[in-house]
Amino acid sequence: MADAAPAGPAYAPDALIAEDIGAYLEQHQNKDLLRFITCGSVDDGKSTLIGRLLYDSRMIFEDQLAALEADSRRVGTQGQEIDFALLVDGLAAEREQGITIDVAYRFFSTEKRKFIVADTPGHEQYTRNMVTGASTADLAVILIDARKGVLPQTRRHSYLCHLIGIRHIVLAVNKMDLIGYDRARFDAIAAEYRSFAEGIGIGGFTAIPLSGFKGDNITAAPSNNTPWYDGPSLIAHLEAVELATTAAQERPFRLPVQWVNRPNLDFRGFAGLIAAGTVRPGDRVRIVPSGRTSTVKAIPSFDGDLPQAVAGQSVTLTLADEVDCSRGDVIAAADSPPESSDQFRATIVWMGEDPLIPGRGYWLKLATQTVTATVAQPEYEIDVNSREHLAAKTLGLNAIGVAEVTTERPITFEPYETSRQLGGFILIDKITNATVGAGMLHFALRRAQNVHWQALDIDRAAHARLKGQQPMVLWFTGLSGSGKSTIANLVEKRLHAADRHTFLLDGDNVRHGLNRDLGFTEADRIENIRRVGEVARLMTDAGLIVLTAFISPFRAEREMVRTMLPKGEFVEIFVDTPLAVAEARDVKGLYKKARAGQLKNFTGIDSPYEPPEAPDLRIDTTTTSPEQAAERIVARVLGAWSPVL
Repeated sequence: MADAAPAGPAYAPDALIAEDIGAYLEQHQNKDLLRFITCGSVDDGKSTLIGRLLYDSRMIFEDQLAALEADSRRVGTQGQEIDFALLVDGLAAEREQGITIDVAYRFFSTEKRKFIVADTPGHEQYTRNMVTGASTADLAVILIDARKGVLPQTRRHSYLCHLIGIRHIVLAVNKMDLIGYDRARFDAIAAEYRSFAEGIGIGGFTAIPLSGFKGDNITAAPSNNTPWYDGPSLIAHLEAVELATTAAQERPFRLPVQWVNRPNLDFRGFAGLIAAGTVRPGDRVRIVPSGRTSTVKAIPSFDGDLPQAVAGQSVTLTLADEVDCSRGDVIAAADSPPESSDQFRATIVWMGEDPLIPGRGYWLKLATQTVTATVAQPEYEIDVNSREHLAAKTLGLNAIGVAEVTTERPITFEPYETSRQLGGFILIDKITNATVGAGMLHFALRRAQNVHWQALDIDRAAHARLKGQQPMVLWFTGLSGSGKSTIANLVEKRLHAADRHTFLLDGDNVRHGLNRDLGFTEADRIENIRRVGEVARLMTDAGLIVLTAFISPFRAEREMVRTMLPKGEFVEIFVDTPLAVAEARDVKGLYKKARAGQLKNFTGIDSPYEPPEAPDLRIDTTTTSPEQAAERIVARVLGAWSPVL
């Protein structure tokens, strides 16, 4: 069957006998890999271009080719000819609308190099998809319809590519066949784009006239239709451009530790993807952030120890010394380690359907590190079309802004301009686990380097021993009027009578002083709880039992306070009262004002309340009196707690 296959790699899977597969893999596995994206305005021909690349590189099987021909006749846009865009536009919604929505990744190979290309959406509302595709790319092919010239989306995508750190830009002036391969039109488009590119910091680009549909200037052979063009074809340029991994090998060594490999007592290896540099046995390395140093003992692999490893390789290292090193640490060149900090200036691309909430805790994932992080109110939002800086209190879907980011503990990083791996991060919603943002760290804030923890001789354990009690926070949460303050007050009276040292932080009382500057918007509510959590933590450091009575409507903020405290010291008490019951009480007349529209952002009316999913104690106030609830809670504190209610 192999003899009947066409020249080059066989198309049909059943034609690839074992010898063919082995030869094919041997031919391709040792080539270097270039990742690139195609982007631009809607209907500039991105999908058609990629389809042509796949077709000309003979990277589609016979059954795929047959399906392509059938689909071209059924839903294609090129009459009886092959519609190459259908090789990429796999989503049904895309075929119906004739646009690309998701990011489609495709692989192809030439004699010199392997490629992974991401076809990214052109519509502005899918900016987050475009950013996703660009985040790992070394090069961007920005398409322009020769009939339309430079459009707002051309500028938008160029700005995003530059922002994300793509330094190789190809300006692909497509559909030259539709303007008769007019050189003057091509030169005018290139000149207009050059003026724009220089304004946003793009140092250079390669302009190529081509036709994705006809195949002009795509493969190695120059097109007879553009005799005036003496530059490289698209494929020739893609084969020659310098890879980011090549440049990364010249930088100091960096290995974010992904996994500590302990198959037995005699082996301890540190595995991960080398982000930068070269490493050899005998090299001195430093573990960041601890600062401990050691020497690389070996680079073991399945085929034996390696003499060296370089950026882009996934490896395991063994060290000469028993040093404390775990997932999230970075093994780095001893004489040139990266920085560690917990406060940064960053650019953020917001990808969540719900807007950014300043002060809310999100998971921040950078390389192999995952920490809780909060984002301050943006300094400004960027209009990527005009490059203006706009005032902003938050970031909505697809918005791009600059803001301060604070992490719960120092993380190891490098500026994004230096290292994508140690400078690029994502933000994850703690409740839904959805990725809601992507960002680029620019630098650590100076105040983070100037403020240090002061070592104290009298610690929280000493304070607790003096008072003879276990510090903890009893966190009462529930609707306004649920009875939180009443029950908390009763609990404190009983604990005081039992000679326990306590302090009650009540929601209304705190707003008279500490939080008098905060309103009741979602962002202000979050800041209110953050401040109270910090005060409660300081009070537990003093050995106190702290009671807090706050609506605290959001799960994420209650979880944020829990993570501030040692395990077991945060007791979440859900005072569960139906809205109708709480509204019927309405001791302060707040529900009446909210119903009349006189009180905005009132929990339960026009602002949500997220009840605890697994509270430490649930008090059903429809069946339990405040006195009974207080007795149960006091029993917990005094050690007679029973989880069965």
